[in-house]
Amino acid sequence: MATDRVQLYNTLTGRKEPLRTELPGRVTMYVCGPTVYNYAHIGNARPAIIFDVLARLLRHDYPCVLYARNFTDVDDKINAAAAAESVAIGTLTTRYIRAYHEDLDALGVQPPDLEPRVTEHITDIISLIQKLIVRGHAYDVSGHVLFHVPSYAAYGALSGRKPEDMQAGARVEVAPYKRNPLDFVLWKPSSPDQPGWASPWGRGRPGWHVECSAMIHRHLGTTIDIHGGGQDLIFPHHENEIAQGTCANGTRYCHTWVHNSFVTVDGQKMSKSRGNVLLVRDLLAKAPGEAIRLALLSTHYRHPLDWNERRLAQALGTLGRWYKSLGKTERDTQPTWSATAPDPEVVAALRDDLNVSRALKRLHELCHRLEAAETDELAQAAARTFRSSAAMLGLLQRSAHQAVRELRGKHAESDADQLSPERIETMLRQRQEARDQRDFARADALRTVLDQNGVLIEDTPEGARWHRAGDLQG
Repeated sequence: MATDRVQLYNTLTGRKEPLRTELPGRVTMYVCGPTVYNYAHIGNARPAIIFDVLARLLRHDYPCVLYARNFTDVDDKINAAAAAESVAIGTLTTRYIRAYHEDLDALGVQPPDLEPRVTEHITDIISLIQKLIVRGHAYDVSGHVLFHVPSYAAYGALSGRKPEDMQAGARVEVAPYKRNPLDFVLWKPSSPDQPGWASPWGRGRPGWHVECSAMIHRHLGTTIDIHGGGQDLIFPHHENEIAQGTCANGTRYCHTWVHNSFVTVDGQKMSKSRGNVLLVRDLLAKAPGEAIRLALLSTHYRHPLDWNERRLAQALGTLGRWYKSLGKTERDTQPTWSATAPDPEVVAALRDDLNVSRALKRLHELCHRLEAAETDELAQAAARTFRSSAAMLGLLQRSAHQAVRELRGKHAESDADQLSPERIETMLRQRQEARDQRDFARADALRTVLDQNGVLIEDTPEGARWHRAGDLQG
C-alpha cells in the first residue's frame, strides 16, 4: 500500500500535495457525471477518461477504493429536451444514460463502483436541506429554499473569489425573495407540467448544487478524499457543494479537489453556434475508441487540450506501432498478462499528479525493450510488462492481431504523408548515429517524432526498417 506516494494538485490549496485519506488504506472519490439530455461529446469524455486513470492508479496503490460518478437526471435542460420530443423525462434520460455507457465502454472506461442518480435520492436531498434550515444556513420563502451564503464565512475559498466582490458584481434584478444576492436555490417549486416531489415546502424539485452533496453524504460519508470534475464546475457548483456539505455536517467536506481543463476543437471553444461540438459516437465511426482515448490523454489533464485530426492521427500511429510489436510475441487471441506487475517508472509517473506524458514516454521505452529482446523468453516477459504498464492508462487491452486489423487503413489520411521517404531515411540515419554515440536521448527523440507522424520502426540485426501506420498488415 502506498499511502504517501500519490501526489495530486489540489485546487483548494493551489499546490501539489500528498493524497490525504480519512481512513488508512481506503480512498473515496466522487466525480461529477453528465446531465443526461444529449449524447456525450469529447468534453464529457475527457474527465471520464482522466478519472478512470486515477481510479486505476488508486486501485493499484490502495486495498479499498470507492469511486462514485453520478447522473443528473432531473434538470431544466432535460425538461426542455423531453418536451421538445413529447416524451417522458424518464424515457429521455434512460436513452442517454444507455448511450453514455456505450460510449465510455468503447473508450475503455471502467464502470465506477457507484452511479447514483438524482431522482433516486430525493429523500436524502430533503433531509440535507432540513439540516441546513435547522442550523441556520438556509431559509424557505415563496415555495423556495435557499442557502444563505453569508452564514458560511469561508465561502469562495475554492474559487479564490471574495463574497463582497461577487456581491458587488451581482445583477441588480435579483429575485425579490433572496436575503442576499449570492444566495442559491436548494429547492424550487414545480409547475404541474414539470417533474416534482412532495416536500415540507410543497411540490418541487431540487436545485443543482444540493444534489451532489446529498449523494456524497449518502454513499461516501461526511468527508471524502477526492472530488473531481471539469474546471468549469469550480464555481459555482463545487463552491456551493463545499458550503452545503460543511454547514450541514460540521466537518471538512473534501480533502483534495481535482479539476481537468477544457477541450477546444481546432483552437476554438466547442459550441453549438460554431457547429464544432464533437460527439463521441461520431468520432467512434472514424477511429477505434482506444485511439480516441490516447489522443485525449496526450496533454496533461490540467492543461487545455486542443482536438484536431493530427492529434488523432498520431494516436493511431502510436497504437499501430505498439500493437505491431506485441503481435510478434502473441501466441493466441487472448494473451494473459494481468498478473504481471506494471513497470515502476510508469506507476511513479502517474503518482506524480497523473504525469501521463512521462508515462507514455516510458511506454515507448518498454516497446523498444520488447523489440530489442534477443530471445523469445525475454520478448514474452517484455510484452507482459509492456501490456500491464499500459493497462494503468487503459491501453493495450486487446489482442494485438485483432487491434492491428482494426487499425489498418484508419491512418490513410494522416500527417505521416507529409514526411517523404527521403526525410524518413535521413532521420533513421541520424537516429543510428546518435545510438552509436550513445546519445540515447536524441535517438529516442527522433523515434518519437517518427512515431508521432505515423512512421513505425522495426529494429532488426540488418538495421532499422520502417513503414507507415496505414500500411499495417494483420
